[in-house]
Amino acid sequence: MDSLFLSLLLATLAGITIPLGAIIASIESIRPRWLENELRHAIIAFGGGAMLSAVSLVLVPEGIKALSLFWVIFNFSFGGITFFLADRFIASRGSSAAQFMAMLLDFIPEAIALGAALATGSSIGLLLALLIALQNFPEGFNAYREFKAHGHQTSKHVLTVFFLLTLIGPLSAYLGHEFLAGSPSLVGGVMLFSASGIIYLTFEDIAPQAVLKRHWAPPLGAVAGFLLGLIGHILIT
Repeated sequence: MDSLFLSLLLATLAGITIPLGAIIASIESIRPRWLENELRHAIIAFGGGAMLSAVSLVLVPEGIKALSLFWVIFNFSFGGITFFLADRFIASRGSSAAQFMAMLLDFIPEAIALGAALATGSSIGLLLALLIALQNFPEGFNAYREFKAHGHQTSKHVLTVFFLLTLIGPLSAYLGHEFLAGSPSLVGGVMLFSASGIIYLTFEDIAPQAVLKRHWAPPLGAVAGFLLGLIGHILIT
């Protein structure tokens, strides 16, 4: 199969989990109430586990391969600072789009890295597509709930926007495939930038939301998310 076509296909499939997560979140109520509450926190924690697996199994190990220590420090620091500034900017404007922006900030560089990896024939691209899909689902879930909590948009409008976001995946993968495949140092920088941002988001937003006293599904969800990423890593590599 042509590597460009495969890149576009996998990026699209990875992105489709964004609206899928939003569709699940659009279910207004699940009874009993405790089940709805625990399920929501478990999904959030699952996303955190999937994101940490992406960082530890792919983004950091692959990102450091072609970079000197200086550029590792620079790109990793740059990612964390960028996500921090974006988070502060969104918070200062009182926006209801913090989760939405966070979703885009890690989806785009990861999809770029996916396209670049597949262009070089690396199986890491397949694993990265799996991990992106795993983390996009809870991020889509959270972002939808965030929009609806502020009551500014109808469910139909929000879901339409989330389906359109799927197109960002193949576009980013195309850029990575066509323009970054011959620059492993740039791809490594993108991976470290994304990894740093994911760590920031996990401890700033996802982990605090996942806490639910005297309930054990959320931490088990985090374990399950990481485990699925680990299984994919073993099967593919």
